[in-house]
Amino acid sequence: MDSPFYSLLPWLDMAGLSVFAASGALAAARKRLDFVGACFFALITATGGGTLRDVLIGAPIFWMHASAPVLLCVTVAMTAWLVPLRFWGERALDWLDAAGLAAYAVYGAGKALSYGIVPIPAVAAGVVTACVGGIIRDVTAGAPSVLMRHELYVTAALCAAGAFVAMSAFDVPAPWPALLATALGFAVRAAAIRWTITLRPHRGS
Repeated sequence: MDSPFYSLLPWLDMAGLSVFAASGALAAARKRLDFVGACFFALITATGGGTLRDVLIGAPIFWMHASAPVLLCVTVAMTAWLVPLRFWGERALDWLDAAGLAAYAVYGAGKALSYGIVPIPAVAAGVVTACVGGIIRDVTAGAPSVLMRHELYVTAALCAAGAFVAMSAFDVPAPWPALLATALGFAVRAAAIRWTITLRPHRGS
């Protein structure tokens, strides 16, 4: 991958961290937790997927080697917690999650490629980065996981990560792979939120 991509990596990372941290803090606020609880939810939501990704690809765990990710999560969490719930839309959590999903799917795939991971596992790394944090948030909050709603969720992350890796393999000039893949992932997830689009479920017995 050429150097312009790497200049975009920090922005995708910050975007994913920020919106996932906000979604975690919002989940805590809806549970009427205090600001420490909101910061905790923000941190586990924003860093959960990236932590597992870094373990899998053999990278240093990103938030253990720099203060900025933790400080960003805490700042976003405090800001989100202070906003009264009446100012958040009914599906604000879903839209924040959609933005984080798209950005982090691309970022995770890109980081995996930069560590020498081959394309198909790199796509999987992007999906893990995008999805695990939201799952941890829902399970910790005692809420039904977004996966159980049968809306397109993992599929949206797969589209974003797959499109990015494919465009990178065909040497599409940066930053277009990252921008277009992020837009695709968000569009797929947004369509699922707006129209409850699902894949065909298992037919059962």
